Amino acid sequence: MFSAFDNFPALLIWLPLAGALLSFFIRSEIVAKTTALVVSALSLGIVVASLFYSDPKFYQLTQVSYVWLPGIGSSFALVLDGLTTTLCLLTALVFPMIFLLIPKGRFQSANNFYGLMLLTHCGLMGVFMAADALVFYLFWELALIPVYFLSSIWGGEKRIKATFKFFIYTFLGSLFLLIGILYLYLHQNTQSFSIVSFYGAELTATEQTWLFLLFFVAFAIKMPIFPFHTWQPDAYEQAPTPVTMVLSAVMVKMGLFGVLRWLIPLFPLAVKNFNTTIIIVIVVGMIYASLIAIYQDNLKKLIAYSSIAHIGLMAAGAFTLSSVAIEGILVQMFNHGINIMALWIVADIIEQQTGTNKISALGGIAKKAPMLSVFLVIAAFANIALPLTNAFVGEFMIFNGLYQFKPWIAALAGVSIILSAVYTLNMVKNVFYGESSAAVTKFTDISRVQVSVLSVLTIFILIAGIYPTPMFEFISDAVGPIIKKYNPN
Repeated sequence: MFSAFDNFPALLIWLPLAGALLSFFIRSEIVAKTTALVVSALSLGIVVASLFYSDPKFYQLTQVSYVWLPGIGSSFALVLDGLTTTLCLLTALVFPMIFLLIPKGRFQSANNFYGLMLLTHCGLMGVFMAADALVFYLFWELALIPVYFLSSIWGGEKRIKATFKFFIYTFLGSLFLLIGILYLYLHQNTQSFSIVSFYGAELTATEQTWLFLLFFVAFAIKMPIFPFHTWQPDAYEQAPTPVTMVLSAVMVKMGLFGVLRWLIPLFPLAVKNFNTTIIIVIVVGMIYASLIAIYQDNLKKLIAYSSIAHIGLMAAGAFTLSSVAIEGILVQMFNHGINIMALWIVADIIEQQTGTNKISALGGIAKKAPMLSVFLVIAAFANIALPLTNAFVGEFMIFNGLYQFKPWIAALAGVSIILSAVYTLNMVKNVFYGESSAAVTKFTDISRVQVSVLSVLTIFILIAGIYPTPMFEFISDAVGPIIKKYNPN
């Protein structure tokens, strides 16, 4: 029977798309911001409503499929399931917070800025909900293209170089992904782009190997993991901070999501052949990124390298093929987005008030802004996965999976946790405590809007750390389909 709830996925696409198109024709900055806030708030309401939809067949019912390109077997198919819902919730949370924090007059041609941000919002939702490979690729590109323009138009002094590097990396990754999708389409019996048809493709070991490499490179660039990470620190530093928040909190999850939704279920033989090597390389990259973070004097780049290490841990956990690790990843993808969002907000407040990102030029902010200091300390504790913060549960489960896979790899990965504590606590000490530097002389505590946004993030950090059970209920049906081919019983 038809239900209004069946339209959730479609609304999460059409709302931000309509809002984006409308924004381009709005000349008033206030109206453009209001439009972006209303659209993103409605999207958040839809996702939250989907979480409380009580029908036991929710995950099967909440899907839509429109006739799109019947001649080639592609339908505009979207689905909200256990894997998708938490990422859609994260996306829906991040955008209204970002829009609330943008002060009047910060960006020229603000209507275009909000329009491009809403297009990114639409693209991200589409990536996470796509149940058709061609639709997945369409939204994969739609999510990336607006970010290129956002960064190249409103970014920092070195934005052109950083944005060009970002474009080259992502363009090559997208090309590899498209080649892999087309090959799979041409070599499965149904001649359909449906994800179900792709899952049923019968591939030789050689075909799986080459296709695995094509998909893996595309997803590895997007996460990014070592050695495909070099675009990230410059892009994070040079992009406007609201765009960096989207990149770091949500967009890097596109790669992890691709691994879980597409890579692991599609190529079981190749995954089994390469997973140990990939995990070792990722763990080495985690330690490498953590060591660079320790010696960073740029606050934005420190957060960027910290993100590389944390995303790397999730990626390594995925390739263990352990159900406990993958369950931990599904929780941690959401929690990492909350934590990194809080860190970027603090970094943006510091940059806007002092005009610098240099850690050595800062110090003593706690004396000027005690409220901001409290929020930063809580976010910092979450960043190092302190017990009773949201990151602890997910990272503990991932380490459990790594230990079951190979204990020595878990021990090696554990080094990055120690290093994370070193660079995070050093950053807190050097930026917020000690003698006040000249740069923070006129520093003031945060506004009511900033307090409100940081309070919401802090509530998520604490509640998810103390009582994570609801999150596990939302993802309870997601793990099985990911590793079904590895544990058929």
